[in-house]
Formats: sequence, structure tokens, C-alpha cells
Amino acid sequence: MPARRPVRTAATVAAVALLAVTAAGCGDSGGLRGAGATPTAISPAKLWPDLRPAASPAWPYDEGSSETVKGITVSGDDIRGVDPVTVVRAEIASDPADYGSKGAYHDTATRMKECGASGGGGAGCPLLKPYYRDLTGDGRDELTLGFRLYPTNQTALRVYTVDKHRLVQVLDDNDAIIGVELAGRTVIVRSPAGISGYEYRTTWAWDPQRKTMVFSRDEFLRTGKGHHTRRPLLSASDSASPSASASASAGA
Repeated sequence: MPARRPVRTAATVAAVALLAVTAAGCGDSGGLRGAGATPTAISPAKLWPDLRPAASPAWPYDEGSSETVKGITVSGDDIRGVDPVTVVRAEIASDPADYGSKGAYHDTATRMKECGASGGGGAGCPLLKPYYRDLTGDGRDELTLGFRLYPTNQTALRVYTVDKHRLVQVLDDNDAIIGVELAGRTVIVRSPAGISGYEYRTTWAWDPQRKTMVFSRDEFLRTGKGHHTRRPLLSASDSASPSASASASAGA
């Protein structure tokens, strides 16, 4: 964070000054000392410089898209006034192919009947706690929603913003999610890998030109031995703050 750099720099200068005073007090001359041999820098090796470009685009990563949620008007452009339950039910109503009686997530629609206002209500409600944070940099909160998909036991991750009183979905991701983090203008999704001790981490970043969250990074990372530890979708300490980061897990 740029705002904290001067403080950290000042602390570093103070620490260096303290070390210099301490060294002088111990009779050290204060001269420079060698740190040992430095590895030789090796420049990248460019392979196949005469390789011709492909005739078609690269394998299509999900490049992100936005979609206006029909039937929901955001009064005063305040996204906190939008009921998350209404948002999820609007998605279900607009997509009978996925949520209908023969859809992959047909049981989700049934379980949504357990949800009260803002997701409260019966234990069977699939909606997870909503979170609010400015992900676009315009000074206003976006809404991050998660809800369980049944019978697949995947997690749906959605991000919404407001544009001229309209609710606009700017991230739509269904996956076997074990964690979600909000960092700056990015959403980081953690998913289990097929190899024990590893996980996938996918980063979505706000693109001001396309006005949506776009795929920016995909990583395959070692997390240690054994099985993954499951945690709640987003930490409760970050529920109301638009500036704090949130970590998340799908939970069973």
C-alpha cells in the first residue's frame, strides 16, 4: 500500500541508525563488509525466435463479462439496500436450464425457500454471508455473494456493482471453492487440486475499460502435506468494512 511506504521507510532508516550507533559502541569501525559471492545473473533464453504466430487466438480463458440483473432497481445507487436473497432468486428465475427441475443445480432453488431476509432463516438456506467492499475504485461498495449449489456441492461466487440505478453482475464463477480473498481490486479464489497438498488459486481483477472482473492469474501452489483445512466462506471480522480484506472458504 503506497500510503504506508513512508512509515516503513522511516522505520528502516531508524533501524539502520540504531545499528550504526550500536556498532560504534562495540568498537566496530563501521566499514562495509562483504556478504559473500553473488550468483551470476542469467538472462532469459528466447526459444524459437523465428516461430510464426498462430492463426487463431490462444486457448480461451474466461475473460469475464457483465450482465444487468433484470427486475432489480438500486435506490440511491446504494448496493447495501439490495436484498441478497432477492438477487439470488432473480438469478434462479432467469436460468431455468440450470435451476429448473432437470438442471444441474435444481435443488438450490428448493433450498432457497428456507432463506429469509438477507439470507437469514432456516439452516438449509444455501446463501452465505454477503460482503461489501469497493472493488472498482469508484469509492462505492460492491456486493460479493456466495451460495451453495445443490446437489453438486459447488459454490457460486458472484460480484455485483451499480450502474445508474441498475444492479450489474461483474463476476460469475461456479467451482469447488475452498477459499476466497478480497485484496485491493482483486478477488482470489482458492480451489482444491487433484494432488494432495496443492491447490489452485485464480485471481480476478477489475478492468476499468471493460467494466468487469477479468481473469488475470492462475496458479498451482503447494500448501503442505495432508488434507486441506476448510474454513467459513469469508471471515466474520470483515463483513461490514469496505476497506478490510476478507478470506473465505466454501464450507460443507
